Amino acid sequence: MGSTEADGPGPVAHPLGTAYLEGLLALSRSANWNQDADDWRHMLSAGRGWGLSAPDGTLLASTVALPYRSAATPFAWISMVLVLPAHRRRGFASRLLREALAWLDGEHLLPVLDATPDGHPVYRREGFVDTWGFARHARAAGVATDAPHATAPADVRIEPLLDAHRGALLALDARAFGGDRGALLGALAARLPAAARVALRGDAVVGFALGRPGRVATQLGPLVATDAATAVALLDAALDAVTGPVFVDVPDAQPAMREALAARGFSFQRPFVRLVHPGRRAAAPDAPGDASIVRLVAGPELG
Repeated sequence: MGSTEADGPGPVAHPLGTAYLEGLLALSRSANWNQDADDWRHMLSAGRGWGLSAPDGTLLASTVALPYRSAATPFAWISMVLVLPAHRRRGFASRLLREALAWLDGEHLLPVLDATPDGHPVYRREGFVDTWGFARHARAAGVATDAPHATAPADVRIEPLLDAHRGALLALDARAFGGDRGALLGALAARLPAAARVALRGDAVVGFALGRPGRVATQLGPLVATDAATAVALLDAALDAVTGPVFVDVPDAQPAMREALAARGFSFQRPFVRLVHPGRRAAAPDAPGDASIVRLVAGPELG
């Protein structure tokens, strides 16, 4: 009788590094996710990853945790919980997720993640609690719209992002996101500089937009702004710099942004839910940051 996978050695757990890059790209392709090699390199350098590989070396599953410093509650983003389609429903995702949760508990970091509808039940079973939702909207290449460019408030000007804006931009982002992600924002500004825009009221930064190339489409976000009119003006400025298909992730609590996206040829793709894990806390805290000024999320893998 021939042997089966169950008869032979099981998958081996191991840390992730760039030596596994091809396998990681295969994982994200298998889920039709948008990450490219630069996304994976950033996540592996900024965080910690766990993988499961078959005895023949095939990477079967992954999970990554990205720590973010915070003056309030330090936290980490759990992302890239992926399993090759032929190996799903064997507990691999839960196994790696528990590895990540144990490490975060030891580091006293609040676990946060953004879940797809397929992943949501897995995270709920592991004790995660829903906070707020957002949805991906997509625009195909070559879509033409008659929507006029939005006008920023009279006292606000939209300009290209410069190094001189960095300090004020990071302060605004820390308020929105709840932690310090200066390394990530710097990487995004370098990856798609043509779309990097800042909104200024006098010398004060009241908004910004960044983006990045992806495997399938350009992802715009994060986009943070203190008012809705400035947010839509930043959106238009960023879109002017982008050709080809575009993804954006817009919070459910941002109706003005959703309306602007629809007028510019975007359509709903799928929902996400932001969750936190209470760990040893008596009750789950709210998600970090001030969601009221988050107009576009950076992406579910980044926050």
